[in-house]
Amino acid sequence: MPIEIPTDLTPELVPLSWLIGEWEGSGRLGSGDEDSEHFLQHVSFRHNGLPYLQYRAESWLTDDDGTRLRPLTVETGFWALERKQLDADGGPGLIPADIVPALKSADEVEALRNKDGGFDISVSISHPGGISELYYGQIKGPQIQLTTDMVMRGSHSKDYSAATRIFGLVDGNLLWRWDVAAGGSSQPGKGLEAHASAFLKKVY
Repeated sequence: MPIEIPTDLTPELVPLSWLIGEWEGSGRLGSGDEDSEHFLQHVSFRHNGLPYLQYRAESWLTDDDGTRLRPLTVETGFWALERKQLDADGGPGLIPADIVPALKSADEVEALRNKDGGFDISVSISHPGGISELYYGQIKGPQIQLTTDMVMRGSHSKDYSAATRIFGLVDGNLLWRWDVAAGGSSQPGKGLEAHASAFLKKVY
């Protein structure tokens, strides 16, 4: 499936443009072994003309045949290139951005490439139960790697301290894996265990 870049996309979202759309498919909890539970997931990446993507993922537990059993969870967030905020950017709060975007051309975006030839990105994701994650990572072509810089937990949240996520576009399909650390491990990349993985097809 060819990647179509929306004509109203701000230049700095072009590296993320292959994510835009609706994705749906199945996955497995844990390591994905024979006893791992199945789930169905619907993911959307949308934009509204501002320099970030809006992310939403809704998941349901299913039986082995893919029949929905009950809701599993919902997560929402924002994805963007990681860069210094400029006077032309909006915020904090409702302070409007300039009409002309902070990065106006492909050349200005290209200047943000890192030494590995990709782009640094930041991703914030919120979960039910008072948990929010801040990830930093890299997008390089159709591959994304993310590691938590911070996990914020409410006073009654379950223990959860770090995570990594990887995403890849393979033959037009979105594959992802999510590893997490719980039980008191606070160092990103330490004590991580397989949490879930999925294979999603673009449906819109």
